[in-house]
Amino acid sequence: MTEYIQVTVTAPSAEEGVALARSVTKNRLAACVQIIGPIQSIYWWQGNLEDAQEWQLLIKTTTAQFSALEKHIKAHHSYETPEIIATPIVAGSAEYLTWISAETKQTDASS
Repeated sequence: MTEYIQVTVTAPSAEEGVALARSVTKNRLAACVQIIGPIQSIYWWQGNLEDAQEWQLLIKTTTAQFSALEKHIKAHHSYETPEIIATPIVAGSAEYLTWISAETKQTDASS
């Protein structure tokens, strides 16, 4: 398993995306969150084909933080079943990966 991951999450509004990004980084569950949007999502939900505008969050973190990050997202997301997909970062600059590790360490303030 790789040490670093990028977690993709979608949010129904820019405001919710920013709030989630801020809470994730404030709690040191990620080093960085980029918000892209709006994007158009077409998907099946409860037997219906849906078409919605969403904002995509790209969350840079460590594999060790995934469980806590997933729990945090589920607790703070308005969707019943939010998209939470982790993709391994198989390579990156040593400086950037070291920075991710340093910024996602749990501190007493975020415990």
